[in-house]
Amino acid sequence: MAWREGANETRVLIAQDLSTLGKHLGKFLSLRHPRTGNTTCYLYSDGGLQELHWLNQSYGSWFLGDYVCEDGRLYTATPVDPVFILLPIFEEARMKKGNDPGKFRQLDEIIYIHGYPGYQSLSSIAEKTMQVVCDLKEVGSTKFFRLNDLKVLKWLCYKVHQLKQTLPTLDNNYAAQDEKDSLFDAVSIVGEYLKDEPWVNLLCNKLKLNLQDWTKAEDTETLPPSTGSGPASFNPVKENNGIDRKVVRSTRQAKKARVEKDIQNIKEMFSRVTRKKG
Repeated sequence: MAWREGANETRVLIAQDLSTLGKHLGKFLSLRHPRTGNTTCYLYSDGGLQELHWLNQSYGSWFLGDYVCEDGRLYTATPVDPVFILLPIFEEARMKKGNDPGKFRQLDEIIYIHGYPGYQSLSSIAEKTMQVVCDLKEVGSTKFFRLNDLKVLKWLCYKVHQLKQTLPTLDNNYAAQDEKDSLFDAVSIVGEYLKDEPWVNLLCNKLKLNLQDWTKAEDTETLPPSTGSGPASFNPVKENNGIDRKVVRSTRQAKKARVEKDIQNIKEMFSRVTRKKG
């Protein structure tokens, strides 16, 4: 499969086997990142949306049978809830002003974004998934959508609490945290897919978390930018979007440092072997 339209270059991508999702081949879509608004790449197939990440190394290539792929980057695709991706365009489409809840709009109007034809490929899943956060009116066979703040907030709280319950099962550091720390971590992770205004602020107010005061109270360093060129990974790594904000726990900072140390040791091992051969 071509990596992009008009290209026929080989890449190494780790993703769910598309043959298990349906009969249709997947295709890459250029969409706006829900937090930064930057153009990012997603993989879409049979109603499933996956976000694309890549890990770049200074020197590397892939041996694929008898072929050498010059691009040594490793690409991965992981499932993402399409509601996160569609939330910003539904927010813009209702044209809300002040306390006015905004306008009902047809789905075709909402997903028509100049310069981003990929959104129109999401028409079917948008109709199904966005009803959980929208008010819906039907006139004949035509459906009209309007984003509902209360429904969005309820959905976000559900996502946070679901994630909060999952985190302790993933790592001992999470399991050792108290209730408030776990809640803050869950909000930080979900916040990688949300704009601060209004959603992160509304979410923090609802959960009685003051994000600014909390980060000031923590003696942590700002994490480096994500290595992904696509949407932010579903983990609390700061996006390189010009937003100077600190995230999550010092335990995660220490864990990252250990991983980087192990990687460096592996590189040093190969360096020693190369020097011996020389």
